[in-house]
Amino acid sequence: MSDYPELNLLIGGEKLGRSGRGTMDVINPATEEVIAALPMASKEDLDKALGHAACGFKEWRRTPADKREAILRKGASMIRERAKDIGAMLTREQGKPLSEATGEVVYCAMLLEFYAGECKRLYGRTLVRPAGERVEVRYEPIGPVAGFSAWNFPALNVMRKIGGPLAAGCSVIVKPSEETPAAGLAIVQCLLDAGVPGDACQVVFGVPDDVSRHLLGSSIIRKVTFTGSTAVGKHLSKLAAEDLKRTTMELGGHGPVLVFSDADIDKAVKVMAANKYRNAGQVCVSPTRFLVQEDVFEPFREGFVERAKALKVGNGFDDDVKMGPMASERGPEGIQSKIVDAKAKGAKVLTGGERIGNQGFYHQPTVLSEVPIDAEIMNEEPFGPVAIINPMKGYDDMVEEANRLPYGLAAYAWTNDPKIRMKLAEEVEAGMIAINAGSVSAADAPFGGVQWSGDGLEDGAEGVLSCMVSKTVHEGS
Repeated sequence: MSDYPELNLLIGGEKLGRSGRGTMDVINPATEEVIAALPMASKEDLDKALGHAACGFKEWRRTPADKREAILRKGASMIRERAKDIGAMLTREQGKPLSEATGEVVYCAMLLEFYAGECKRLYGRTLVRPAGERVEVRYEPIGPVAGFSAWNFPALNVMRKIGGPLAAGCSVIVKPSEETPAAGLAIVQCLLDAGVPGDACQVVFGVPDDVSRHLLGSSIIRKVTFTGSTAVGKHLSKLAAEDLKRTTMELGGHGPVLVFSDADIDKAVKVMAANKYRNAGQVCVSPTRFLVQEDVFEPFREGFVERAKALKVGNGFDDDVKMGPMASERGPEGIQSKIVDAKAKGAKVLTGGERIGNQGFYHQPTVLSEVPIDAEIMNEEPFGPVAIINPMKGYDDMVEEANRLPYGLAAYAWTNDPKIRMKLAEEVEAGMIAINAGSVSAADAPFGGVQWSGDGLEDGAEGVLSCMVSKTVHEGS
């Protein structure tokens, strides 16, 4: 682990290290070893970053669209060139298998390439008016953006915080998670090396609530974008409301999976088991509540358990490992608490259910069945490698359960009936739904949820437009 990089803040294009600053240890979740000391920004550092963001916005918004596009495309190329190195940093600090980590970094490049193209697709429109009159609707960057990202996707979450604002012409101050700082820092460095001004894209770290209160307390910041828990999202939304700052909140979920009797069960099991245990289940769109029609419940359950048992768990750098450790001690502790509660209320543990070993934050891939509706895990996102598989009578019961919770991020369904597909697309309350597929994410498609899963969108054209304001210009003769 000796090649884990030295960490720093990036303020105004300058790397600021530990000297004169407090630090926080960064832990390798596979070994529990301290791998780095992360410098924490002082109030003076944050004020300096705000000042640079104000200046950076003035410069970057005036940069011609074709030049912004070229710089972002160059940044994407640099991310691709450095993907293996950044992926290795990510695995060390977060734990996921190296192949997953490298794939995450490559996806950052794909997303940035799409955003680069959006620089020249930010069309306004001209409204129809009588001769001699003209009405134009135009889009302009909203202003400096503060972005706060979570630890589960250390590179991608940072890219989602910076890509849209930069394409729109905004400056941005991003705070990656203090637990997984290196990958996000490396992503931003690629952009700076490609030509994004140091004033326009900055990185800070610190005590999360202190940093968010300080940045959101400044009139310089005009937009807040956050990925994380619903509780923190509500807190940041309240802070943003004090100054009527725009928000994008990508919050928690509790993904339902509706499996109907006419579905291809073998394919559904194969796709959804892999999706469930990706990143040890630490995914906001992770499938969690499997609502399976009664006549296919047994074969689906048995196939899923078989795949969970066969999953190789270990250090993300080891060959053939499909699931690494959870990212911190909170992970297995939280999962254990929910499993104990579910068992006490009558749930069946079909496989897993325990921590692995006494070093690292490993947990067994777990399958629970016939979990009662009052169990904690049926109502609060487990955010770990636990699948809940319950039998359901039919369509109405399945949709009712899918919509029962106030979380509406991602949902999944498996059926070959076109009429059911159409009904599901209309009736399931979620920002994204995958039917006979395992992915709800694409660079050119909007990503976000409804109700307690957040508001606003990232990715796609919407991810750029969310960083812009409309202005209507009326001209008379």
